Amino acid sequence: MRYDLHIHSNYSSDSNLTVDDILKQAVKAGLDGIAICDHNTVKGSLFAIKRAQEMNLSLLVIPGIEVSTTEGHIIVLGVRDNIKPDLTPEETIRTAKEKGGIAIAAHPFKIQSIGNVDGLDIDAVETFNSRCLFGENAQAKEMAQSIGKSEVGGSDSHLLATIGFGFTEINAEKNEAAVLQAIREGRTSSSGRVVPLYVVIIQVMRGIVRRMRR
Repeated sequence: MRYDLHIHSNYSSDSNLTVDDILKQAVKAGLDGIAICDHNTVKGSLFAIKRAQEMNLSLLVIPGIEVSTTEGHIIVLGVRDNIKPDLTPEETIRTAKEKGGIAIAAHPFKIQSIGNVDGLDIDAVETFNSRCLFGENAQAKEMAQSIGKSEVGGSDSHLLATIGFGFTEINAEKNEAAVLQAIREGRTSSSGRVVPLYVVIIQVMRGIVRRMRR
């Protein structure tokens, strides 16, 4: 099964993608499932679960959120409540697990990201992110393998065209519990292709404009 585990909808301040458009594009891209991981809110993710059912899609939507910690971003999958931002990584991971979720170090070697996670009770490392253009994915993969952590991938997409550029292949039945357990147990691999630099620049500029308007 192929999943894009890192997509942003218009519930994030830096994306204008509607949930319905994301779902349609994910199906078009041939994905088996996705996780919408908006910044510090599960609202987009929960709405996507509802809409996928209403649209009668075979796409599995895993609930998710990208939490801003004091040291960088952590993706949490499998939770249906918000996790407060600006906690330490340790506090965020502990809260995620208390809620039954799994914690993933998002793009750990991008600027202002969490960096080396050795010693943290993280479940997985995002070892492929389609917006990491300068060797950060290779660093993340080397770290994950050296400390024995599961590897996942995602597009980190803020544009429809790049959904599915990063993905996780997961050896599991097509249901939420099985997918989360497979990630915990390392039955995953990450892959994809990076987006062109100009696309990242466009995304960043659009995000700045949206934040200024808000």
